[in-house]
Amino acid sequence: MSKPEEVANQVPEDEGSDIEAGGLFEDPPDFYPPSPPPTTEHYTMKNGDDITLHLVGHSPLEAHTLWNGAVIISQYFEDHPDEVKDRTVLEIGAAAGLPSLVAAVLGAKKVVVTDFPDPDIVDVMWKNIRGCPLLAVDRDEDRNIVADGYVWGAKEAPLLAHLGEQKEGEVGFDVLILADLLFRHSEHSKLVDTVQFTLKKKPGSKAFVVFTSYRPWLQHKDLAFFDLARERGFIVDKFLEVKTEKPLFENDPGDEEIRKTVTGWTLRWPTDDEKAAAAKADA
Repeated sequence: MSKPEEVANQVPEDEGSDIEAGGLFEDPPDFYPPSPPPTTEHYTMKNGDDITLHLVGHSPLEAHTLWNGAVIISQYFEDHPDEVKDRTVLEIGAAAGLPSLVAAVLGAKKVVVTDFPDPDIVDVMWKNIRGCPLLAVDRDEDRNIVADGYVWGAKEAPLLAHLGEQKEGEVGFDVLILADLLFRHSEHSKLVDTVQFTLKKKPGSKAFVVFTSYRPWLQHKDLAFFDLARERGFIVDKFLEVKTEKPLFENDPGDEEIRKTVTGWTLRWPTDDEKAAAAKADA
């Protein structure tokens, strides 16, 4: 395809000699609507402390939304602080990073909050970290939480580097957080790859997967993620089901009760006894 300036130069002189090539394909200044401005949301912890969350104005990666899954798993951690206290935590597809912030406030040893390496998204995650008064320290290197860009399924070394040197056999994170990511069906394999790469192979390590089927007619495709996880050797357990007062997207089509329902699941490595039982069953 010709470049615009090349097309302009191809206009015959008797038809377009008075047309300036530089303006032939320019749109009027107000041709496109302005990008939505950044927004803020607030999360109130059970003790009354407030966390302000900045979000990008718009993102094709849906990072401009505070998803129900992020809120529900944050509330769960508040009710069960031992799930994150003194543990290493990785969140992927985090957007504003609410669950990571809550985990850090609850005393996680180290939290790595990630999303696609878009500068605006990563900047927003850092803004939420630095602006959280509950995590106030003078220097980033003194914090128990960092933000980084990460593409699902990519090599795990840059993520693990945030943890420093680890003992052999204990490499990885104790806790993973995947909040409202399963609607991206084509990415399921990469998501499971990331869990495999980064979840510590040790009893008690868990990946928390919390989601709503925002398109109820595709709920079976959302749930197919867990079939894939089982095929990769993970034990899948359901631990939570919550009904919100209203759907996140009130005007969307589909069964409203499903769109109000948030479910939580864990992925974990099988114990030796579970491995032995599975081997016996396959024999």
